[in-house]
This record gives sequence, C-alpha cells and structure tokens, in this order.
Amino acid sequence: MAAVAANVAAAAEDREPQREAVPGLESQWRQIENSESGRERPLRAGESWFLVEQHWYKQWEVYVQGGDQDSGTFPGCINNADLFEDQVNWHLRKGLVEGEDYVLLPAAAWHYLVNWYGLEHGQPPIERKVVELPSVQKVEVYPVELLLVRHSDMDTPHTAQFSHTDSVDLILRTAREHFLVSPQEETRLWIKNAEGSFERLCNTRVTVLDAALKTGQVVIMETRNKDGTWPSAQPQAVNTALEEEEEFQGQPGICGLTNLGNTCFMNSALQCLSNVPQLTEYFLKNRYLEELNFCNPLGMKGEIAEAYADLVKQAWSGHHRSIVPHVFKTKVGHFASQFLGYQQHDSQELLSFLLDGLHEDLNRVKKKEYVELCDAAGRPDQEVAQEAWQNHKRRNDSVIVDTFHGLFKSTLVCPDCGNVSVTFDPFCYLSVPLPVSHKRVMEVFFVSMDPRRKPEQHRLVVPKKGKISDLCVALAKHTGMSPERMMVADVFSHRFYKIYQLEESLSSILDRDDIFIYEVSGRSAIGENSREDVVLPIYLRERTPARDYNNSYYGLMLFGHPLLVSVPRDRLSWDALYHILLYRLSRYVTRPSSDDEDDGDEKGHVAGASSQDSGPEQAGPSSGVAGGSRAPVDNSPGPSHWPQRARRKHLFTLQTVNSNGTSDRSTFNEDTHAQPYIAIDWEPEMKKRYYDEVEAEGYVKHDCVGYVLKKAPVRLQECIELFTTVETLEKENPWYCPTCKQHQLATKKLDLWMLPETLIIHLKRFSYTKFSREKLDTLVEFPIRDLDFSEFVIKPQNESAPELYKYDLIAVSNHYGGLRDGHYTTFACNKDSGQWHYFDDNSVSPVTENQIESKAAYVLFYQRQDVARRLQPQPSSSDPPASPACGSPPNSEFMDVN
Repeated sequence: MAAVAANVAAAAEDREPQREAVPGLESQWRQIENSESGRERPLRAGESWFLVEQHWYKQWEVYVQGGDQDSGTFPGCINNADLFEDQVNWHLRKGLVEGEDYVLLPAAAWHYLVNWYGLEHGQPPIERKVVELPSVQKVEVYPVELLLVRHSDMDTPHTAQFSHTDSVDLILRTAREHFLVSPQEETRLWIKNAEGSFERLCNTRVTVLDAALKTGQVVIMETRNKDGTWPSAQPQAVNTALEEEEEFQGQPGICGLTNLGNTCFMNSALQCLSNVPQLTEYFLKNRYLEELNFCNPLGMKGEIAEAYADLVKQAWSGHHRSIVPHVFKTKVGHFASQFLGYQQHDSQELLSFLLDGLHEDLNRVKKKEYVELCDAAGRPDQEVAQEAWQNHKRRNDSVIVDTFHGLFKSTLVCPDCGNVSVTFDPFCYLSVPLPVSHKRVMEVFFVSMDPRRKPEQHRLVVPKKGKISDLCVALAKHTGMSPERMMVADVFSHRFYKIYQLEESLSSILDRDDIFIYEVSGRSAIGENSREDVVLPIYLRERTPARDYNNSYYGLMLFGHPLLVSVPRDRLSWDALYHILLYRLSRYVTRPSSDDEDDGDEKGHVAGASSQDSGPEQAGPSSGVAGGSRAPVDNSPGPSHWPQRARRKHLFTLQTVNSNGTSDRSTFNEDTHAQPYIAIDWEPEMKKRYYDEVEAEGYVKHDCVGYVLKKAPVRLQECIELFTTVETLEKENPWYCPTCKQHQLATKKLDLWMLPETLIIHLKRFSYTKFSREKLDTLVEFPIRDLDFSEFVIKPQNESAPELYKYDLIAVSNHYGGLRDGHYTTFACNKDSGQWHYFDDNSVSPVTENQIESKAAYVLFYQRQDVARRLQPQPSSSDPPASPACGSPPNSEFMDVN
C-alpha cells in the first residue's frame, strides 16, 4: 500500500505541491461516489461540475474497488485528451455522450481527484455549469457558441461561448471588450435568424435561453453614430447625406422636426418634452438603459422609450438641423390607434399618452402589488398624504414620476348627509379652466321690410346661455325695431336650414352659421292657423337648360338669399302675392315697361300664365343643389286653401315647393301640417334682363361691426384659483356616498398638496357642449420666471426654502387657428445656452422673452427653481462664451410668429 501511495504522490507532485495526504482506496471511493460531495450530490443551479474521460474513470474504479496494489491497475494522471477535438483551442468534441464518453463530477470530487492523481500537463479542466431549464436541471455540457460581428464588418466573426443562463448583457460586454469599444460609445445587439432576417435583442437582462439563441447564430453589435442615429436605421442611399450631417456642428437641442403631414401637434409636444433638462439628461447619459421595462403589461415593451431616446440623442447631438420622426410616429400609431394616419390631433393628448407610455416603459416596479385605496377617515392630512404617495410609489416608480408627478387633495361633501370624503391622488399635469365670459358675440344680417334698404350686418353681444328672443332684443337696440317684429332663420345654400322659435336656445347656433333676422309685420305668424298676417318663406330659382335622364327633369337651381315675407290674409292670391313680391324685390328687380312686356311676349321672354288649373311646374330632384346638403328643419304650422291664381303675363312664375326648395307641390292643401314655401322661378333671359345680381348681393355694415369686443386678459393665477374652486358634480358624474348608500351630486374641491420638479399646466382652451364647440382665444398672462405657488399649496411649507414653490418657464406649446384646423408650434429655452427659440416644425429661430406670451399659448412647462439651480451647468475655463440667457437683450435676429 505504501508503494501505491508513493506512485499517486509522484504522479501529482508537479500539480499539487501543497496536496493533502492521500486517503485509502476505500475512503477515496466513498468521497467520490457516495458522499454529499460525490457523484450522488443533487444538481443545484449555478454550481460547477467537471467532465472526466470515461476510460480513465473506469480504470480508477477498477483500481480503488479491487484494492490491488499492483501498479498495472493504477490509472495515472487524469487524461481528457479523447474529449477534445484538438489540443490547441481545446474545443470539446461534438456528440459526446455521458456514460459512454465521460462522467460528470461535482467540483469537490473533481478537486479531490486532481489533488490525488494530478491532471495531464497542459490540459484545461472541463468545467460546466448546472443550469435550470423548464422543469429540469442539468449540467450544460455544450454551451451556446455564438459568432460575434460588428455591423460595420460582418465578414470577420469572433467565436465566443456562453451558458444558457448567461445574460444577453454578458454577450454585449464580451463583444464590446473584444471589439475595443470605448465606454462612451452606445451599442446594441441584433441576431441573424435562419431565414436571413435580423431581430433586435432589446432586453439584455434576459438569459441566452430566454432569448432562444442557438449555437452558430450570428450576433451583430451595432454602434450609434455621432449624430445620434443608428446605421441600421438609415438606407444606404443616404450615407452621403449622413456624412454631411455629421460634419455639421450646431447648438445641441436646436433641431427641427419634419412635419410628416398634420403632425405639428406631435412635433410641438416632443420639442417641449425635449427641453425638460433632467429628462433629457436621463436619456443622454443612458440611465434609461438600466430601467427599460420590457415585461410591463401596461407598457409598450420599451419601444416608446427607445424611440423617444433615439429622437433625443439625434436632436441633442448637434449634428442635425432637423430630423424626420417617422419611426417615432409609427411606434405611437402602433400602440395608440387614435394617432394612426395623418389627421390633426391635440398636442396635450399626445403629451398625455407619451408621458404615460414613457412611465410604464421605464417603471422600476417590475411586479405591481395590489394597493387598496384608503379614505382619510378623520386622520391628519399629513399622514394620509404620505400613505397615498407611498402607495403610488409602490406601483409607479420612474423618471416620469420623479420629474412630473405631484399630489392633489380631493375633498367631496355629500349634500344630503354632510359626509366628507378626503383622498390624495397623484397627477402628471394640471388642466386648468379659463375664466369663461357669460357673453357671446354673434354676427347676423338684418333684412328690413323696406325694399329700399340693403341688408345690414350687425355684431351683437348676447348671453351665452340665452334664447333666440335675446338675439332679437340685442338687435332692437341697434335698429329701433321691436323684437316682436323679427323672425330669425339659419340660411344655408340659398334655403332656410331652420326657422327658429323665440324660446329656442342660442347654443344651437354655431359661429359659422349664417343667421338672418327678418322684419315682419307686427301681427305676422308662420302658417295660416291664426288671424294674423301669414309669413311666407320665399326661395329664388332659375330655370336651367333641360337635361333629360330617364324622363326626369333637372331644370331649376336655387340662387340668391331667401326671404320671409308678411302677406295679409285678405291678399292670399297668386296675383296679389306676385305684386307683393315684385315690390319686395324692387331694389334689384326692374319693373318692365309696357313696351318691354309686349316685346317680351312676342319674343317669348315672359313666362306663361300662372293659374291653378295649369298645373305645377315640374322640378326634378336635383333642383337647388348649390352650396351643400344640410337637410332643412321644418317646425312650423301648415297652410289651408288659397284663392285661385289669376291668368296674367309675369316676370317670373310662382310655385309651391317643399322646405328644401327642390320638389313642387301642386296645391297648398296636400298636407295641412307642412309650411307653405314659395319659389320664384326665373327664365334665364328674364333673370339676365331684369334681375341685378350685384345689387341683390349688396349689404351694408352697421357701425357695431367695426367695434372690437376686447377680451380682458386673465392672469394664470386666476386659472389656478378656478381650478381649486369648489364645484358641484354634474349629473353624468355623480359620487357614491357610502353613508347615504346612493349616488349624489356632491361638492368637490381640489387642492394642491405637493408639486413636482417640472409642472405642466394645460390651459383648457377647447370648450365642448352638447350643441357647440369653441376655442377660447383669451390672452392668459403667465410669468416667465418666479411663478409663485406658495399661496396654492396647502401642505405645511418649509419657509426657509421658498424656491420649493417658485417656478420658471422652460417651454410653451402653442396652438394657432380654430377647432377644425390649426397649427402647433413651440417656444423653448435651451438648457445649455439659456436662449429661447421658436420651433415651427423643421424651422428653428431665436426669440426674445417678450415674444413668448400670446393668445396661442396652450400648454406651459415650468421648472421648479431649486431643480433649475441643481441642474445649472458649471462652465469651465475652456468653455466658449455662453449664448445670452433667457431675458437677455434682444438678438439682432427676429422671427415673425404671425
């Protein structure tokens, strides 16, 4: 036995100079085969196991089991030569099988054997990790062998091995180390699939197994360009342009955004957000890479955050005059279908979506726990607010929360039982109302019964929630005409869209409607079911050359302005009506002389006799189609029998029609509930000869039209006061009172408890009601600096730190135009230079502070002063002179914002 021990010691002498004493053969067997440190040890994920060549191990088993001291059975040094393909790179042979080619030993057993017997000189140990695969643990004998290449050199691969449990981040770090990438350069990985397509490896925190990487796959490392773009995102054809862009060096952040087609709303929101200093620094310094949340079901798989990061890096590279945000637009449309296509949208709505998307994509909370919302229940505000904020942070923790989130106090009071409910809720921006005027300016045309007077345009101030009668009262002050002698109508496409009743609401009239107010006799009424005069709606039509399609006659077209004409009940005959109308039209219709009439009769210019037994003139379905297709509203009483029409030659013929002026009715008593409408039908030659179109279209402007109703500007502080004013909930949004056990129209008050680093204030310029939509163009006066919130924050304040409640303006999203159309732009203060600029899509120009405040201001971005001071860059002696700060003397270069 002593001889055997001597042989073992000699074999391992070179390998283990400090080796332990060699135990006996039986003890060796127990330690290698049966003990906790031996082959019976269960597999544990992450532990190392070693491969030993099967032939050598069997020889060792014979040796220790037989107890034969004959040196012929002694196994000698561990020799794994048969397990390798070569003895240079020491790659493991393919297709090795456990139990046939090798055995596996845990680390302790391996080290025992090496200590006792030694390892063949120059051979590396074959160490493999235990990996936890779905439902099984196993020793990973064959790691994943990947071919690493650079995007700029796909033909020179580097082979590297990785465990299935290694992270993709290890692959990235290995590639960066091998290809000597500097720490400042940003890189990302792609894999080449079997079919030749490429796929991003976005989440570097997942394992090789989770990423489904296979041996032999090509992994491409891409390095971001100096101008913030990625090489893979640019087509080959624009390489030259890219080189030119990279040579351009401008002020970082002074970069326009191309309008892709009605995307100015998106550009405006992006420019505002890009000029929030701490958020932009977060992306420029790549802190977002560690916080990308690819598994958040409420997020967008990190894609919105990455797309926004790309835009920020390009805009702040200083290598672009403007960039095309096509990829970002596509991502937004993919995750928010309302922004698909190229319709105009609201910059604040896009901003709201973007802030929420960035928050969820960058949420540090990977698994959101359930948090029960608690009412104050009489507890101190400080305690309830702290609990609410902590609960919010347990589910929401991101750079967006750090930068933009604050805390409201919401107080609801039940009107019946007086129960008070207090909660504290987070907010990302303040949507503040504008003081709304209770007055409204409406433009109307007044049509007098005196045919010599042209229609008058008036600008009237009426109650916003008033009635049609208020419109008549306002006009009476200008004309001296009694409101009782007025009728109001909406004229559209040469016809009456609606004739209003006095008690109807003005809210049904839109600003774009053409409103005519007609003088009628003091005893007039629509229809005939009264003893008063009858008011007849009158249309003008011109006969056009007949076009016979399928025996349908398309021969009459509406023109001019319709009339409301008072007719005495005792003169309800066609002949009398003809002369009444001829009188009402006398300002622009010339009466023919007797010679003209004879000449007209001989030449056929005068229309045929109008009589009841002659039958109606036939008008096809397309008569009077000019100008639009709104269906008229008819809510007036109907006619009764009219006297016979006289047989006489006239300038025009009269015809009963429907309210649309497109279909004739043969008699007035066909429908006793339909309003009688009369059409004056002209032959083209007669109209040309006797009808003066220029005079007919003429009107005069009353002095009031020249007056400009000045809207008094409001201070931003007034809007904030309105926001914190007690209001009563609307019927559509009641509150469930837990004491009354029913929904109540409670009073609600919002107060500001805690304000964020960057405060976004949305001015609610767009007003929507059941009948109307309008944009409020009130000038809101807002300070550029020192906006003080100390009077609005109800949380006990730190009087030694007033800067915690003071804010300076850093950006403004502007909206020019109306509801259906408009244009968005941005004013923003550059975080590096302090200079204000005006961003109008791809155009950028410097501005001064006195150009920022306007009626177009829509969304305001304010930075808390303590944050601004913390972020203030400290210039070094080598830095060039800084540009003028905000509020500096005007630059010689100006822009036109009109």
